[in-house]
Amino acid sequence: MKKKVILLVATLGIFAILILGVRDIRRFTSSEPNFGDSKDGEAPVTVKFVSNPLPIPDFTVNDLDGKAISSRDWLGKVVLVNFWATWCPPCVAEIPDLIRMQDEYKDNLLIIGLSKDILPAADVKRFAMEHGINYPLAFSTPGIEAMFGGVVGLPTSFVVDTEGRIVQKHIGLRSPELYIAEIRALSDLPINAKIETFEDTGQIFLANAKNATELPGIDLTVLSTEQKETALRQLNEQSCTCGCGLTLAQCRINDTSCPVSLELAQHLVLGIQGANQSPSGN
Repeated sequence: MKKKVILLVATLGIFAILILGVRDIRRFTSSEPNFGDSKDGEAPVTVKFVSNPLPIPDFTVNDLDGKAISSRDWLGKVVLVNFWATWCPPCVAEIPDLIRMQDEYKDNLLIIGLSKDILPAADVKRFAMEHGINYPLAFSTPGIEAMFGGVVGLPTSFVVDTEGRIVQKHIGLRSPELYIAEIRALSDLPINAKIETFEDTGQIFLANAKNATELPGIDLTVLSTEQKETALRQLNEQSCTCGCGLTLAQCRINDTSCPVSLELAQHLVLGIQGANQSPSGN
């Protein structure tokens, strides 16, 4: 009898988890016609853009129909460069919202989907048709991803302003309200949002890691001001050996879970800390 009760409770628990998971995905794929509009009494969305944007890399790829897509042709529109894959559940979950955004803001927005699939183009094209995707799709390449500083998670979307500058990056699912607020802000459309700017220190462009004064998982407070400057310089000069092709500083920012860069960086800091310490008793 006890076993039956335990089994029943476990089954109900799994069922509840599944329901909550579906509900969580549905909140990103609302079918409401005016999704993204601010509701009365709700706090405005906060939109953040980098104060030191860099131009989008100059690249050209062919879409699934063989038509050239060039980043040089994007000036004048807000562009969302979306790295995705058919096998990525969060990527698929956000597709309906991307479709609606492209349709609703077609005069101001261009979404470009860069697929990391290894499927034949015909299969990805069939997937796109089945899901009603209304924006251009092409295959990503290691070269393109390197231009963007690497793509470590899916989906990853880069927000490009009307002047062709990357002003924000989002990894993982984001509420469509945030994307819409960004689109409207960059298109000079009326918006109920708080707009802020921040200096990028590697969160978006890994090249800006040299401006960082703190790194994930690395305690620099144990160093003097001079030692900290030395450590940061060396962390931006020495390469990580995990195979990422990045400096230690860039790897810590780009992949905070990397044990290799963590160990190497911590060892470097301890070495600098101990180098100038006087022997005990002197």
